[in-house]
Amino acid sequence: MIDKNCAYCVEGELVDKFGIKICELETSKVYLFKEQSHKGRVIVAHKKHIGDMTVLSSDERAAYFEDISKVSKALQSAFKPNKVNYGAYGDTGCHLHFHLVPKYSDEFEWGTTFAMNPDRITLTEDEYQELINQIKENLK
Repeated sequence: MIDKNCAYCVEGELVDKFGIKICELETSKVYLFKEQSHKGRVIVAHKKHIGDMTVLSSDERAAYFEDISKVSKALQSAFKPNKVNYGAYGDTGCHLHFHLVPKYSDEFEWGTTFAMNPDRITLTEDEYQELINQIKENLK
């Protein structure tokens, strides 16, 4: 099912407001979050328009978490964070997705919950592309 008001279903201008598509994996779509207060922050959205992981079968859920794990490993290899935080919200957007937020002990928000959109750091198109290339290289 596709929701015509859902950024992850429709993509295009709706996603462009906050993210850049990196790739598609087995069960998910991966987006670079444009606000980069945490270098390498991404979103891993399920390909199906569902609101909760409990809707998935055990096999589907396991496959989705394999995608999330694969992306997390790529972020760890590419950017060497001290920790990757995971956030799954959806009070206002009913499409299953996780924020993967690399955290660095000497930087912004260490030891606290990450802000949804701190609106502090945006990059040039070339800088975004460099991050995307680093992530893709480590997804192999």
